[in-house]
Amino acid sequence: MIEINGITKRYGNKMAADNVTFTVNAGEIMGFLGPNGAGKSTTLNILTGFLSATEGSAKIDGIDIFEDPIAAKKKIGFLPEQPPLYLDMTVREYLNFVYELKNCRLDRKKHLKEICDVVKITDVADRVIRNLSKGYRQRVGIAQALIGNPPVLIFDEPTVGLDPKQIIEIRNLIKGLGKEHTIILSTHILSEVQAICDRIVVINKGKVVANEKTENIAHAVEGKRRMTYSICGPQNDVLKLIKSITGVTYAEVIGQRDGDSIAYMIESAENIDIRKPLFFALAEKRWPVIGMDVMGMDLEDVFLALIQDRSTKAKTGKGGKN
Repeated sequence: MIEINGITKRYGNKMAADNVTFTVNAGEIMGFLGPNGAGKSTTLNILTGFLSATEGSAKIDGIDIFEDPIAAKKKIGFLPEQPPLYLDMTVREYLNFVYELKNCRLDRKKHLKEICDVVKITDVADRVIRNLSKGYRQRVGIAQALIGNPPVLIFDEPTVGLDPKQIIEIRNLIKGLGKEHTIILSTHILSEVQAICDRIVVINKGKVVANEKTENIAHAVEGKRRMTYSICGPQNDVLKLIKSITGVTYAEVIGQRDGDSIAYMIESAENIDIRKPLFFALAEKRWPVIGMDVMGMDLEDVFLALIQDRSTKAKTGKGGKN
């Protein structure tokens, strides 16, 4: 649905985006992470047609944003970090204005009502935007992005400045929208990414340093996977079986758990998932698994490791997957 290939943006000698490449599949919610000045907003502004690129291409549903910007923009609903609101308008007036601006052809009354219901702003539809809380203004910003029912939604810091309750509400709203839209979510709130996103792309100093499914993001900095299993069965035999599984590089007993179960720490080789073969091998022996945990970094640790190791990776020629 979204294809970014080799996007580069130079300002003199400064590289704001450096060969940025990634794809977002239809129906996927992608988290776009990076420290301040990493190139996130530059990339999003290029993708949405607000900024030109020095090199590279960006396509929305197969339409090149540089070759046919009008057609491509019809596929996009964009909420920038500062929502483009007219504060002296009422919510209803503003949404009607955006409807006309986008030259929308859907049934106006029905379409705008559906949007107001989805983002839960029906009760403030006749209030002046200036008098709304920050949370409601963000909802109005999301509403304008939904006008025309674009297949792609791009949100740049949608929860910045909100209180915890408002953050949860906006997070749930975005997660719900992900059922019918392809979404890019740029945010600094790491827990938000873990709760919402299917895939995470991390950018630092203009370069993509990681591109992984959310559950696999730790592999961007960890070559090996460590897990703890609680298994019921004869200790020596279970340990021997675990070590026989292809891909297991190390295993040890780490203690007694939950009655007759024993805890084992298991380490697997890079890019090898031993969970399924281990499950079937244990099931064949009728040794039940009553618990399993993945050991490793949380998203905050991964994020810090990625942005701190960027210079080292550049020198060795190693980087994130594109």
